[in-house]
Amino acid sequence: MASIFTRIIKGEIPSYKIAEDDHYFAFLDINPVTRGHTLVIPKQETDNIFDLDDELLAGLHVFAKKVAHAIDKAIPCQRVTMAVVGLEVPHAHIHLIPINSMREYSFANPKLKLSKEEFEQIAADIHRNF
Repeated sequence: MASIFTRIIKGEIPSYKIAEDDHYFAFLDINPVTRGHTLVIPKQETDNIFDLDDELLAGLHVFAKKVAHAIDKAIPCQRVTMAVVGLEVPHAHIHLIPINSMREYSFANPKLKLSKEEFEQIAADIHRNF
């Protein structure tokens, strides 16, 4: 059975897409810890990020770097952080989280509740800078 991320890539589940190429896909996390919290994934469905072949893993990080620069231009923040956790969805992914303090960089924090319009605006702002 396809992961939820594979279903998002295929367009079966809607997302707030930031960027896409032949191998990678970036979209807003719908349960963000900060505004602009983005997920970057390989299109190849692989559970553990360290099971990706070296070329795909390196490319994922290069793609994430481009997305992080776009987030940094679109979202006022001191830094865009990166986390790889991978327990919540069995599909390799990188979290890019814009922060202004270390307190913001915690998955234990309450998730933001944003409207569809807010998500759309954030996605458009980041995409415009990609």
